Amino acid sequence: MTDDPRLTALADSLPSTVPFVGPEAQERARGQAFKARLGANECGFGPSPKAIAAMQAAAAEAWKYPDPENYDLRLALAAHHSVDPAHIGIDGGIDTLLGVLVRLLVDAGTSIVTSAGAYPTFNYHVAGFGGAMHQIPYTGDFEDPERLIAKAKEVGAKLIYFANPDNPMGSMHDAETVQRMISKVPEGSLLILDEAYIELAPEGSAPTVDPTDTRVIRMRTFSKGYGMAGARVGYAIGPRNLIGAFNKVRNHFGMCRVSQTGALAALLDQDWLAHVRTEVATSRTEITRIAAENGLVALPSNTNFVTVDCGQDGDFARAVLAEFIALGIFLRMPFVAPQDRCIRVSCGTSVELKAFAEALPQALAKANTT
Repeated sequence: MTDDPRLTALADSLPSTVPFVGPEAQERARGQAFKARLGANECGFGPSPKAIAAMQAAAAEAWKYPDPENYDLRLALAAHHSVDPAHIGIDGGIDTLLGVLVRLLVDAGTSIVTSAGAYPTFNYHVAGFGGAMHQIPYTGDFEDPERLIAKAKEVGAKLIYFANPDNPMGSMHDAETVQRMISKVPEGSLLILDEAYIELAPEGSAPTVDPTDTRVIRMRTFSKGYGMAGARVGYAIGPRNLIGAFNKVRNHFGMCRVSQTGALAALLDQDWLAHVRTEVATSRTEITRIAAENGLVALPSNTNFVTVDCGQDGDFARAVLAEFIALGIFLRMPFVAPQDRCIRVSCGTSVELKAFAEALPQALAKANTT
């Protein structure tokens, strides 16, 4: 509890935590910069050069407010997905979109279903509005569509959160499985299909976009494949009435003008996205090789990171992670057992992966002695 009586009872009851401790905070605590930044699933291969040029030019007009309708970017995204612009909602990354959606649909006691250990920002928003969270364990290293739907029916969930491909394990269900999940969403529920990593998954991984389907809202981002995590651009594809409701509560000036311009240029440069996909595939192969060279198993990945099984329990993996941090390599790991037996390594440049390869045997040796 705080000493400020003006806070609502709900706000006062919340823990003073955030979903992620950023690498910058860790660098300040260490008093030293990281040698390799391989923990936040950023795209170290950078944004399209055309996007960079567009943002540089737009910076000169930063004195202007951004277009509150995100008109040009919405139009381009609608054309890209062959949907009407009324089915596209844009905001500052999927994190912000999740917050807006939860604000629209969740109040005290509203039942929500997600996977235990899945992307934590959704849980953070739900807690902020007093929702009742129901978490389903992974089945193996996969989120379980059937168990999520079954739980939603059991508790009358209004929202079901499901990421495909998944973070933190990098696993994925095929388009047919996801479409079957959508078809089973119970009446009164909404499936949030988080497709942050879909540009990096194999072709045909995503079901066909049907923006009129009231059972699902799909969320995508420019943070991963497009390499613009710092620009904060995300978008939702969903039914017209739901997307329209975003305008009731969203921050209409929340999208930076420079980010709008950069995202539009990035979207129009699909050749650069193809280049990034190649770089990511090469990096995944190298991380897998490095893991095997040290007696570890890398899980199959459909994202821009590789989850590496450390072969023991969560305490051992945490010791390995702590040694990486001490050696100047920023990594993260799953936080719920049994997935917490792993560490998670973002795809990176050859220089960063060389630093990872040099640190891994040292981290393992030190963890084995603690």
